[in-house]
Amino acid sequence: MENARSGSIVVIGGGAGGLELVCRLGRKLGRDKVVLVERNLTHIWKPTLHEVAAGTLDMNQEGLSYPMLAYQNNFTFVYGTFSGIDVAANEIVVSALGGENGGLVYPERRIKFFRLCISVGSTSNYYNTPGADENTISLNSPQDADRFRAEMMAQMIRAENEKAKGNAGAIDVVIIGGGATGVELAAELREAGGIYANYGFTHLEPNTDVRISLLEGSGRILAPLSERVSNGATHLLAKRNVAVVTNCRVSRIEKDHLLDAGGKRYDFDMCVWAAGIKAPDFLASLGFPTNRIGQIEVTDRLNVKGHEHIYALGDCASCMQADGKPVPPRAQAAHQQAAYVYNAIMSAVEGREPVKQPYCYKDYGSLVSLGTQTSVGSLMGSLTGGSLFVDGLFARWLYISLHLMHHKAILGFGRTVVLAIARALVKRSTALVKLH
Repeated sequence: MENARSGSIVVIGGGAGGLELVCRLGRKLGRDKVVLVERNLTHIWKPTLHEVAAGTLDMNQEGLSYPMLAYQNNFTFVYGTFSGIDVAANEIVVSALGGENGGLVYPERRIKFFRLCISVGSTSNYYNTPGADENTISLNSPQDADRFRAEMMAQMIRAENEKAKGNAGAIDVVIIGGGATGVELAAELREAGGIYANYGFTHLEPNTDVRISLLEGSGRILAPLSERVSNGATHLLAKRNVAVVTNCRVSRIEKDHLLDAGGKRYDFDMCVWAAGIKAPDFLASLGFPTNRIGQIEVTDRLNVKGHEHIYALGDCASCMQADGKPVPPRAQAAHQQAAYVYNAIMSAVEGREPVKQPYCYKDYGSLVSLGTQTSVGSLMGSLTGGSLFVDGLFARWLYISLHLMHHKAILGFGRTVVLAIARALVKRSTALVKLH
């Protein structure tokens, strides 16, 4: 491990892939060799943000502390925002961090690296739609999801008070984008509405007074998945009184309504943008090659093009498959890429021959949550020898198992079991939705 003394192995971004990578490296090499740079203090698995937004998952209970994870997995946690890189000097810059009262908490820091991995995720792509940024909420972070939850609670209280006075009271929620995030949020909101009725919202009729519309620009929701999965999700949403509108191109969004390309108006009290992703804008300033949505272009070995000692993985990386299609921005891709980069870095640290086998994405299928009782999706690959449609409670168990697998990667088997049992017990003694 002599080569590693010229700098640390630095991972920027503690999302699904980055955190799994840094935990494995820390357990193997130790905290003086492995560094995670992250601008948040707690980690929440991004596929669960729709549950935080609906109030069915409390992010204060679900969140895992990065300093705690660093201690348990033997890596160093650096709290702050990655703001620059000096490739020639093999150094990154972490911005100064101020406190709530304007005082300086951390000065600007420079960290020397032996190997660097950029895993900063993605953000919303508004496709230059007028008013989208200002008048919608996107679920890019736990803070965004909790902001939506708080606003939804305020809207429900308003509608409840109006109904109690004998007036018309309703909440119109429009979700733009019929991908996994939009579909899962629509289903979770409908389920949460029924739960809220048990906690004092006695005048609201959740299925009719909370009106949810899901707008999709293509011919069907969940377009990247099979038609059978799409049809199954559409059927379940219809049963739950969610209006699904396909072939709907949003042209402008105002404070309380939007217009589609045909001039049709959709009024709303709350509007969510879930129609696409792009890489964070700051990546374009690093001097690395990027594609049209700002993702860093990487080789088939996940190296940033032109920089063998720098890697990028997850949603912020553009990795082309052998068929010419990009690796999709999914949690399973980030998990696989983290495992590949771990082997590549360990080969360099231990002085072994570089990994020769290129990274190859394996699609094991997709699952979409439609509430606590059901999910839909397909299983693919060696498990089934093809594609197998799954739905109902069995699919829901599979969906939950994916979350547990992520926890196992960062916490270990024993801690994951204890955490799962503890959360199950807490749920039995607390409200099923967050009420404050």
